[in-house]
Amino acid sequence: MIDLLATPAPATLADLLASLEQIAPLFDALPGVVFFIKDAQARYALVNQTLAQRCGFKDKAALLGRTAEEVFPARFGPLYTEQDRRVLASGGQLADQLELHLYYGNQPTWCLTHKLALRDREGAVIGVAGISRDLQLPQSTHPAYGKLAAVDAYIREHFARPISLAELTAIAGLSVAQLERHCKRIFQLTPRQMIHKARLGEASRLLQQDLSITEIALRCGYTDHSAFSRQFRALTGFSPSQYRDSHR
Repeated sequence: MIDLLATPAPATLADLLASLEQIAPLFDALPGVVFFIKDAQARYALVNQTLAQRCGFKDKAALLGRTAEEVFPARFGPLYTEQDRRVLASGGQLADQLELHLYYGNQPTWCLTHKLALRDREGAVIGVAGISRDLQLPQSTHPAYGKLAAVDAYIREHFARPISLAELTAIAGLSVAQLERHCKRIFQLTPRQMIHKARLGEASRLLQQDLSITEIALRCGYTDHSAFSRQFRALTGFSPSQYRDSHR
């Protein structure tokens, strides 16, 4: 991925877009990666073909000048735009955020999302750039895969109760630092993110059944309804009830 921060600051967003014009087709060739640049009003200024297709458009131009709330389903789009505006307002970045996205057809996809505010030569925020990368299959050829596969299996079996790092390091026979490093290399996630993914994956399945949200929270390792709702919204952008409604 091209490091936008490594290039000189542009005078305007239009200058930045012009400088990327020749290489924009490369963004279309990135499998499993959504790429976009938005202006200071959180409107799409550049997108790749993957994003267009997942939003149900054949032509990328159909997204330009529109916000996420104008492109995604009405129940979810405003939440995505709100995230963009937080990055724009802070002038900072969102890094390595595990998220469960709903694209065209309401197909859930686990992604790691990164966003950063773009600045002009005077330091003023002029837009936001971002990528969402689909989680890939684990690197089974890595020398530590066997140890980490045991950790993953343990998490998927015991996520309904609290899991400590001490338990996971004991299973893997690794230090905390080694466990973190190998988890990121093999699963692209931290141990804590692996636990969240297991819990939220099961929760998203149970939300399609006629169970109360409190019952689902308890089955997925959360102490109460509110703790579950906060974590679910943090990783998906919407509440459990909104997610349930989207599948009805």
